[in-house]
Amino acid sequence: MKNADLQARKNAATPRGVGVMCDFYAARAENAELWDVEGRRFIDFAAGIAVCNTGHRHPKIVEAIRAQLDCFTHTAYQIVPYESYVSLAEKISARAPGDHPKKTAFFTTGAEAVENAIKIARAATGRPGVIAFTGGFHGRTLMGMALTGKVAPYKIGFGPFPSDVFHAPFPNPLHGVSVEDSLRAIEQLFKADIEAKRVAAMIFEPVQGEGGFYQAPLEFVRALRKICNEHGILLIADEVQTGFARTGKLFAMQHYDVIPDLMTIAKSLAGGMPLSGVVGRAEIMDAAAPGGLGGTYAGNPLAVASAHAVLDIIDSEKLSERAVVLGDKLKAKLNALKSEVPQIADVRGPGGMVAVEFCKPGTSDGDVDFTKRVQTRALERGLLLLVCGVYGNVVRFLFPLTIQDAVFDEALAILEDVLTETIGATV
Repeated sequence: MKNADLQARKNAATPRGVGVMCDFYAARAENAELWDVEGRRFIDFAAGIAVCNTGHRHPKIVEAIRAQLDCFTHTAYQIVPYESYVSLAEKISARAPGDHPKKTAFFTTGAEAVENAIKIARAATGRPGVIAFTGGFHGRTLMGMALTGKVAPYKIGFGPFPSDVFHAPFPNPLHGVSVEDSLRAIEQLFKADIEAKRVAAMIFEPVQGEGGFYQAPLEFVRALRKICNEHGILLIADEVQTGFARTGKLFAMQHYDVIPDLMTIAKSLAGGMPLSGVVGRAEIMDAAAPGGLGGTYAGNPLAVASAHAVLDIIDSEKLSERAVVLGDKLKAKLNALKSEVPQIADVRGPGGMVAVEFCKPGTSDGDVDFTKRVQTRALERGLLLLVCGVYGNVVRFLFPLTIQDAVFDEALAILEDVLTETIGATV
């Protein structure tokens, strides 16, 4: 089997709207490595877009899924429930931020979790409005696109979008947006676009994912909580990409002294299996009437079994702590290269949620061409990297937190060579 043959078949059989980054096809994967159908090896610093924090095919996850296969694969939880769903909900509720009573509902995708969080917030408040932030990404469904603060490629050609969704700028000092600017913009929304008492929720990512790995400043998160408290608005933390040890905590909101009312989870929750959820204050989660939440595959038993294993792995292998160790090592490497690579404008991110932003030297203008060349050269050397950011000038690193030290060091060596080779080619 050849990659070129598969590429031709893909182009004939699948629509161009499903964008595919690589022109090679996976045959197998193990922890932080994958091999294509022609036997080429790659170090995976994408992890299925933050899905495989516990690596590819972790033995405990494989064992858990196999054990569930011997019992049943599907009943639809809303028809015939099962204990594993209930016990996972108990574990997530216990571990989510806050000491108040919490409840958890499971779904299938991150976008589905976001949609249901908005439904729950509207049911609980009786209000329609939602405030989101520029650069945020919340999914490709209609409501997800409406909430997302990035046009290309997510919104092009798909409007009109649901109404009563408004955007304020997310703090971004590198690009001239202060916390005060963001807060003033919210107040302006209340004056010019929607009165505060019609707003059901504010939704934000503690660290923006697709937007460029910008972390919400502590004073900003505290201010959002204060505004929400003043006006009876619910605060939703979208932890779809930040959750499950990636930032050095089980959840990114644990870096703050602020408790969200609702929190969305997905991606690494189930180590590669499709599972998402909403966890929040019990009285808010109970606002929807019976039958108002759910889905045919929501809380699939195979995915739930995998999620139980993921939580065990995070605890037993201390992945939150390992995220910090690996992230610090990567950031130190990138910061040490700043003198050689003037395009490196910023290195950032908590724990193992690390990004490097490339700008044209001496400016804050994103260097998109340089970023693409780095990604392409890395792929040629067998290192899989993802680009993100509103301007497409950020490389984000989403290596499995279980990656072996030797493989991680190999990847850093490739990254250093690629950056220095790319800067040499542009001089």
